Amino acid sequence: MRLIGMLDSPFVRRVAIALDLYHLAFERLDWSVGRDFTSIRRFSPLGRVPALVLDDGEVLVESGAILDHLDEQVGPAASLLPARGAGRRRALQLIALAVGAAEKGREQIYEGAFRPPEKRHDPWLERCRAQMLGALAELDRACAARGEAQWLVGERMTHADIAAAVITTFLIDSPAVALDAAAFPDLRAHCVRCESLAAFRATHVPWFAPEA
Repeated sequence: MRLIGMLDSPFVRRVAIALDLYHLAFERLDWSVGRDFTSIRRFSPLGRVPALVLDDGEVLVESGAILDHLDEQVGPAASLLPARGAGRRRALQLIALAVGAAEKGREQIYEGAFRPPEKRHDPWLERCRAQMLGALAELDRACAARGEAQWLVGERMTHADIAAAVITTFLIDSPAVALDAAAFPDLRAHCVRCESLAAFRATHVPWFAPEA
């Protein structure tokens, strides 16, 4: 398999971590959506990452769809998502919050990177930031509510834990967002715990500014 995308994207990174934890062999193509846009579009019509090229040549796009396939490949006993019930619903809701926070952070990054200062729409930026902070506050409450439990859902790591951690790191690392992690102490503690694990350390790269 080949995973297309740079690890400064939290969406690429969450897939790379899952592949590592699932012990699935893959090659990563370190392609930028700016520099390598034409090459990426040969696999992903939107020119977005991640894209996963399977061994038979089939291409999957969008991190959620890719992870769904990987979960199916490893089976319910090893999957990083509960197979059914309240645990699955809870995990999916937390993932949705984390992904939403990342998307609103990305909107702020792109506004700053590609729009001249005199043309930036401050009300839109404030709205994006409010949405991002709202999602992070809910994740922080979820981290606090688990009490002595190590993970957000059940007794082992799930995609919800991975998404919450890598997206928090992404928002902290990005100068355009400059998230104050002290405002979310329980989420920050969760992030630090996850980032200490080998699969996370192997995929954490310095921040790269978006390319036009």
